[in-house]
Amino acid sequence: MEDLDFSAPPKKALYDPAVARAFFKMAGTEEAVPHGRSFFVENEKTGGLFSKGARMYFLVDGEVSLTAKNKVLGTVGAGQIFGEMAVIAQSPRTATATAKIDCRAISLDEKQFQKAIQRIPEFALMLMSILIDRVREVGARVTGTMLADEATLSKRSVFEKKILDDLRQEFEGHAPVHAPKGKVIMAQGEAAAFMYVVLDGRVAISFKDRVIERVGPGGVVGEMALIDQSPRVATATAETDCTLLSINRKDFLLFIKTKPDFSTALLKSLAERLRHMNTQLK
Repeated sequence: MEDLDFSAPPKKALYDPAVARAFFKMAGTEEAVPHGRSFFVENEKTGGLFSKGARMYFLVDGEVSLTAKNKVLGTVGAGQIFGEMAVIAQSPRTATATAKIDCRAISLDEKQFQKAIQRIPEFALMLMSILIDRVREVGARVTGTMLADEATLSKRSVFEKKILDDLRQEFEGHAPVHAPKGKVIMAQGEAAAFMYVVLDGRVAISFKDRVIERVGPGGVVGEMALIDQSPRVATATAETDCTLLSINRKDFLLFIKTKPDFSTALLKSLAERLRHMNTQLK
């Protein structure tokens, strides 16, 4: 990965190479990359009229070097994935990936990625867990920074109108949660039973009594603890009167399996959050 380096596995056994390989083989394209050739280069655009289009890779054989600003970030070995951040976040490459020896890899573009998620949703959940693990690690080192203010609320939206309408339809007949201004929606340290999609209003996320993020319509609250089943690390409070859609873990897992747009939207949100937090460490 460009920002997530599988050459240094997370503390939890989150990554399963067998699941990753099956995922890539489901819809990917196998290719050979000779020694010295780059898979992609730093700052390369991954979207738009003149872009080459983003691809993510599963390395079958060989060894790949990741570099940025002429510094070596790490090495990717067989059985690992890399380059997925650009596909998920649809943003420029943050590193260069070069074959250290002759390599064989399976690649996926965005459409192939979506197709594979429909068949092997476990990979999406695994990738979310890894992203969350990294967000938590970086978050522990980022202090005293406002992650989003009122001017950027629309940019922090996770779900587009189409997905929101689909979710509303799924929960038709179930009354949404109404949280008046000042109500605590979830508290730091408690167990996670639900994640919340903000339909109307604004929610403040605070850590140790300091607001670190604000979430508006289309945004989500509490998804990280629901995914990795860990205690809440922050408190969410309604800054205005809010209307929320509550999703329990059972429904969440069902959506992961049946709604690839839901999965990719959450993955993109986590990837963008990680990138943003990483910039605060520089």
